Amino acid sequence: MAQDPEELFEVDSDVPDLTGAVLLHHFDGFMDAGSAGSTLVEHLLDAHEHRVIARFDVDDLIDYRARRPTMTYATDRWEDYAAPELVVHLLHDAVGTPFLLMTGPEPDRRWEAVVAAVRALVERWGVRLAVSFHGIPMGVPHTRALSVISHATRPELVVEKSPFNRVQVPGNLSALLELRLGQAGLDAMGFAAYVPHYLTQGAYPTAALGLLKALTKSTGLVIQAADLNEAARRTDAEIARQVAESAEVAQVVEALERQYDAFADASEKAENLLIADDEELPSADELGAEFERFLAEQQRD
Repeated sequence: MAQDPEELFEVDSDVPDLTGAVLLHHFDGFMDAGSAGSTLVEHLLDAHEHRVIARFDVDDLIDYRARRPTMTYATDRWEDYAAPELVVHLLHDAVGTPFLLMTGPEPDRRWEAVVAAVRALVERWGVRLAVSFHGIPMGVPHTRALSVISHATRPELVVEKSPFNRVQVPGNLSALLELRLGQAGLDAMGFAAYVPHYLTQGAYPTAALGLLKALTKSTGLVIQAADLNEAARRTDAEIARQVAESAEVAQVVEALERQYDAFADASEKAENLLIADDEELPSADELGAEFERFLAEQQRD
């Protein structure tokens, strides 16, 4: 017999009116290049007072043997246990607007039940928009403007279009949540920051900053970014120092710059094909020759 999704969580007895609030969500365990999403979560929790207003029963959702929680042993006894938590925080932005942040480990099981439970909370609280965010590794140089793409349950919500057409990727809870909310007629969207593939293993605050800018632009939330800006500045300076000290790394970055610039140039030329009605359209042979030239340049690079 199916369990009532609302039995998966407990809600605080003192929850204010949240009608029209935004729900941000990021789960640990799926792809997050440069720790872009987790860094943004840390910034939001550090920069704003917050309290937990909903807590999920992770004992029914987590495979403890697959991701063993940390325990602390002190001399002759067990001192602490870092119990995993999947919770919803209540925060307020710089002008007092309430918003929600759901964080914790991505559940190992019962995804559909968790999604149904989150949908129940969205409808109970009158949430107007759910937003996810994370980083993805890409063959781009850190010396070019950081790109953030978006996807959403309605075309009107998409602010930064993706260059991808149709692809299949490993599933994740945030994506399933967006899909199911959309099927229920509720608004949801997500952001993915392009992180240079050679920076994916460490923290890359510049990507988190890019996610924050995209998020505030789409939601209207007012979130201070001074600390994140400073972290990004220090990290960028350290990256520049390491590149300058390694000829091999510098060559990799230069190759990525050439590839990136060639792609950007080709994209611009493609956009210029949308010409006025009174201008002559290029022939199929001309288009083919241009495409072959672009491919040849990529092979040389």
